Amino acid sequence: MKKTITLLTFTVCILFGCQTKNASKEIAETTPPNIIIIYTDDLGYGDVSANGATELQTPNIDKLANGGVRFTNGYATSSTCTPSRYALLTGVYPWRNKDAKILPGTAPLIIDTAQMTIPKMLKTKGYYTGIIGKWHLGLGTGNVNWNETVKPGPNEVGFDYSNILAATQDRVPTVYIENGDVVGLDPNDPIEVNYKTNFEGEPTGKDNPELTTMKWHHGHNNSIVNGIPRIGFMKGGEKAKWSDIDMADYFLKGAQDYVRKHKNEPFFLLYTMQQPHVPRTPHPRFEGKSGLGPRGDVILEADWCIGEFIKTLEEENLLENTLIVFSSDNGPVLNDGYFDDAVEKVGNHKPTGALRGGKYSLFEAGTKVPFFTYWKGKIQPTVSNALISQVDLLSSLSNLVDSDIKVDDSQDLLDVLLGTSKVGREELILEATSKTAFRQGDWVMIPPYKGPKVNKQVNIELGNSLEYQLYNLKEDVSQQNNLAKENPEKLKEMLTAFEKIRGKGYTNVTQLELK
Repeated sequence: MKKTITLLTFTVCILFGCQTKNASKEIAETTPPNIIIIYTDDLGYGDVSANGATELQTPNIDKLANGGVRFTNGYATSSTCTPSRYALLTGVYPWRNKDAKILPGTAPLIIDTAQMTIPKMLKTKGYYTGIIGKWHLGLGTGNVNWNETVKPGPNEVGFDYSNILAATQDRVPTVYIENGDVVGLDPNDPIEVNYKTNFEGEPTGKDNPELTTMKWHHGHNNSIVNGIPRIGFMKGGEKAKWSDIDMADYFLKGAQDYVRKHKNEPFFLLYTMQQPHVPRTPHPRFEGKSGLGPRGDVILEADWCIGEFIKTLEEENLLENTLIVFSSDNGPVLNDGYFDDAVEKVGNHKPTGALRGGKYSLFEAGTKVPFFTYWKGKIQPTVSNALISQVDLLSSLSNLVDSDIKVDDSQDLLDVLLGTSKVGREELILEATSKTAFRQGDWVMIPPYKGPKVNKQVNIELGNSLEYQLYNLKEDVSQQNNLAKENPEKLKEMLTAFEKIRGKGYTNVTQLELK
């Protein structure tokens, strides 16, 4: 009798198909899906109209957010760029790597070439991998000759193709680097770069303000390129220098060409946009369009680029077989080194939304960022409160492509990314300029740290205090009520869980200094 039932069951499965896989794996059975991560730079949670912005409209970003999973608890690992980018690619918390902090343009590569990365993992499954846009994870081994092929770099940590700017738009060298080679370099005009000493006879923003078209506020007073004073000193490479106002178009075209070229094979693209990082240099098509100054204009520019990129995917019939992840490397900042009317023209716009802090901060606005996943016809539109981090992408995408590669800090949350589950992480360590905080459930704990309460140059609260800070984010998303003294047991519980992951020695405050 048992054999008859078993045979009947097997026959029914053959005829009608048995549901033996979970819902997310069924979604992912398009074989194999393309994967695109669109990564913005300094875009705040409140900078996107899908997240509540009213003074600034981002219709193309909204299409991704409202057509897929819009996360209300999606995090970068850090409130600054380099650490977040490190964690996204490696699946490793950035505080585990002492070099994962904001880097100069001449810094050596901080990802070990033997280390697992998203592109390396995907290459084991036959994916062609590429990065187009900002890098800022170091290049070479510390003594870069920009006039030869620069390596190790993106191509040595898993990318088949790379077309990048080395660090940030406000740092030298101000050139594009394709597969390790400076684009358009004239060998008779070699590039020299130095972050300590200027080259004889070269003008600077500090000494020659009359040569600048954008005035520096702090830290950006070295070599002048295209009228903009930068961080660091550079000489030569005139034909290779980028045009700032054309940067968005340059990277957009690169992303479009990439998907057209590789549309007949499974591909991964990390499209790392430079907006709205300083210097904000919108193309004339967008200049003055937002009413919020150049910062608002470049957000509109970025939104337009995303719209044009999505059109390309549609034209190439790729949207139904492509998972898109959209996010930002950290929270927002208005004045980040230049006088560009970002503060004066912000008006009623709130880049942080209801959150406290911003870029550089341990408070929520430093690391809670726009975070959306979109897959036409596969992901159903939903809003998810699940706790998720960019550090989880490596293990989650590994599951998507049926790889068994996992990284300890990176949790497999594929079901959450695809919207079939709203059960995310239980806990997450957050980082700001080498200091760490702890999110667990609806609570966040910030250990005591010495240091200024406010970064006066950028006018952002940093989260430093000689007291423990404990906030219930479900009831107090703006972090106005420190409940540490009222809830000593909860504080102790969270501190124990935090130290189990983080270890000791994470604070610069002694027991005697605690209030």
